[in-house]
Amino acid sequence: MPPAMDYDSHCTEIVTQSLLLGSALTEDTDLSPLVPSCPDWNLAQLVRHLGEAHRWVAEVVRTRAIAPPPDTALRVLSRDTTEPPAALAGWLIDGAELLAATLRTAGPEARIWTPLPSGSPRFFARRMCHETVIHRADAALALNTDFSVTQPVALDALDEWMELGSLPEMFDYHPDRRALLAPGRTLHFHATDTPPEAAADWLVDLTGEALAWRRAKEPAAVSVSAPLTDLLLLIYGRRSSDQEAFTVTGDADLLEFWLSLVNFE
Repeated sequence: MPPAMDYDSHCTEIVTQSLLLGSALTEDTDLSPLVPSCPDWNLAQLVRHLGEAHRWVAEVVRTRAIAPPPDTALRVLSRDTTEPPAALAGWLIDGAELLAATLRTAGPEARIWTPLPSGSPRFFARRMCHETVIHRADAALALNTDFSVTQPVALDALDEWMELGSLPEMFDYHPDRRALLAPGRTLHFHATDTPPEAAADWLVDLTGEALAWRRAKEPAAVSVSAPLTDLLLLIYGRRSSDQEAFTVTGDADLLEFWLSLVNFE
């Protein structure tokens, strides 16, 4: 199946999503509310984390780093909420534009350090695209505003999440995920608002010796149907399956067990 997005569209979307997030920060925006999906941060910290992440990745790519630089700026975040929201939004957008330009200058085939197999800017372009998408969703939750993404972005975000989550290396980072593996454990996710050619069905297979997935519409121990954006937010841990958008049939306990162990951090 051809990818929903390519390298250039990932670069473009980093800026697009940052502009959308920035546009939500008006002069009247209160930056102090805690972010429900990132409860250790207030809204200002969420935006600072994302902006620092953009700049950190831009430095990795610009210098063709062979090892990760310090990432303290991404982790130790000021709780100050007195900065004008428009200034914070402008700083975020500047970092996104810097990252997109740096990625384009390097090109997708440059050799650099990446935290998971790839070793090229392709990894960071895709990862930071969807990092920005999901943190914009976090901001929408904090602001109690609507959130949506286009079909190609949502499809690619779900595919990337499935691909990364199924890497064998994930057992090294999260050994507790081995508990998911057992006979008969399969999960099916179906988007209800996409045309047939989108093939918006994902089958998660936990029956082997490793986590596996494929785009497929097959019987499963538990099936979840919902609009595409809602599926994206469910799988990224930004919505709960008991909300009205979701129809769950089969082993709901398996769904909740899986969600509890594959949460996005």
